[in-house]
Amino acid sequence: MMSFSPVPPPVNGPVGPLERGLAVLRELTRLAAHEGRTTVRPGDLVRGTGLARSVVDRVVGTLEQLGYITLDGRDIGLAVRLMELGNAYLAASGLPAALGPFAERLADGLDESVSVAVPDGVGVRFVVQVTRRRTMSLAFRIGDLLPAERCSPGALFAAEWSGADWAAWHARRAEDPLDTAFPAVPPRHRPASGEAFEARVKEAARDGWAIDDQLIEPGLVAVSVPVRDASGRIVCAVNVVSHTSRHDVDSLRAAVLGPLGAELPAMEAALTARRPRLAASVASAVSGASAVSGASAVSAVSVASGTGDSGTALGEDPARMAKRELGAGFLQSLARGLAVLRALGGAAPGGAAPGGAAPGGALGPGQGEARAVEDAARGASGATGSMTYGLVGAGPGGGRGGGMTLSAVAEATGLARATARRSLLTLVELGYAEADGRTFRPLPRVLELGYAPLAELGFTDIAQPHMRELVRTVHESASLAVLDGGDIRYIARVPTVRIMSVNITIGTRFPAYATSMGRVLLAGLDADARAAHLAGVRPEPLTRHTVTGAAELARVVERAAAEGHALVDQELEEGLRSLAVPVRDARGRVVAALNVATHAGRGTADSARGELLPALRATAARIEADLATASAHHALGAGERVGA
Repeated sequence: MMSFSPVPPPVNGPVGPLERGLAVLRELTRLAAHEGRTTVRPGDLVRGTGLARSVVDRVVGTLEQLGYITLDGRDIGLAVRLMELGNAYLAASGLPAALGPFAERLADGLDESVSVAVPDGVGVRFVVQVTRRRTMSLAFRIGDLLPAERCSPGALFAAEWSGADWAAWHARRAEDPLDTAFPAVPPRHRPASGEAFEARVKEAARDGWAIDDQLIEPGLVAVSVPVRDASGRIVCAVNVVSHTSRHDVDSLRAAVLGPLGAELPAMEAALTARRPRLAASVASAVSGASAVSGASAVSAVSVASGTGDSGTALGEDPARMAKRELGAGFLQSLARGLAVLRALGGAAPGGAAPGGAAPGGALGPGQGEARAVEDAARGASGATGSMTYGLVGAGPGGGRGGGMTLSAVAEATGLARATARRSLLTLVELGYAEADGRTFRPLPRVLELGYAPLAELGFTDIAQPHMRELVRTVHESASLAVLDGGDIRYIARVPTVRIMSVNITIGTRFPAYATSMGRVLLAGLDADARAAHLAGVRPEPLTRHTVTGAAELARVVERAAAEGHALVDQELEEGLRSLAVPVRDARGRVVAALNVATHAGRGTADSARGELLPALRATAARIEADLATASAHHALGAGERVGA
């Protein structure tokens, strides 16, 4: 994917494997964004990057070990865990936490989609999105890059461009006059004059707002206002989008400029709110350095905490350990460079690793901080020292936090200072980070590494690759279900290939009381909700094994809550045995249940539990980790929504 940040073209810099790894990730993203390809072959990457096949194979192998891509035979795809790189930028910028609550309130009040965009070179990249769910949906994906001249935030940002920026813009338009390098917008039919954009830039500088009258595509209109830091420089723009069936550009401007102007002082106060980073926030960033796969050398969870089954102590270099285990095919420099990039994101509130569950399960990722920032901006009490990372100030990089020093990055990743420095300089050279004195910060360009296509994934999209792996492991069918009234409803399923197998389709409903998934989901309710649900159930004997007594049913649900799983043996249907575990969201709430169903004749209930439960729990943990990563700074994409 092309990027038009004002940086020198890539050269054989200090860390060549990191540069080549980023090139492969960009090409994977380009193919996903431009062509809608969920998987590609190694040959596609060779052609797209110009790298030798042997180099591509080593890069792909390393990225797969890191958990950033998926391999299914020769098919290569983007993995959800790759979003942790983009999450590092979003966390460091502080924009989702600071402005997300304002965007939500504006979207509710205006009943229109609201987004926040930042400058990325001479383009515009979206970092916050709150949509209105309508048949005619208007939304940009987080991470989408748009030409500055084809959206209203671009005119605002260009008002502060330097001569070099304008020269880069003219060069980009000469190279790509039809905007074919921007998958988020329809390509032009013919080149457009630059004079119209220059005139709109002057108008935006004079008026303090900008409009998009169907510049992106026919029917789409938008109004944007700048959000400035304490020095008066534009950090980002808040953008309200509508459709010509609801507004023309003049009526939209009349409807939204007042509410936007009323919120601007508080938004700008939120941007200038700064808090010190605690030492714990640096330490927690190290989890990104670990190599994770089915047989990875280091567990991300254990590295993040400094303990765990691997015995890894905080400050060790996971890439070196992985190299020892995985051999010459593992590109240690690539793993270290990506660990450095992720470490630049610091930590989430309370010392949790970015993308992890919120402490205590009270609030989702970033929500506690967002609420405190908003309260502080409005002068409310209680928004004090518990927050662990600073928010944005001024800067061309889409908002600046406090940044991280070389020493802090080295400590966070367990790398030697010289090693961390080489990775940082490479990231700066390639436009993924900036240096400001002694500190380094990630830049919006990090979001080009798979973030936009991965941000579209819904709950079942995230779960199904892990379910397929589970089925390959246990050779039984796997299903995912949610609670729907008194029933469970199947939302995803991966069948196994057997002469005798369980045949259930998506959308199938069964009574919750007689199923393993139903009991796990009931166990996940709070005590009052669980009691109310069980009080309304009138169990019927579906087989001679079905539990129908109210007291006994309450006991088996309590046991499921205590043990973290439920096994149902021939209560729904003779010969059918199933085992289920809960799937939790980033707040720790049970939002779905995962099960494996088998025939009762294949062994005893205890043997089924012993053989299947470890794999079920491991699969649920991987799904939960991906859910936390994907929802760290925004709601999940389209598809089945759970836990709302």
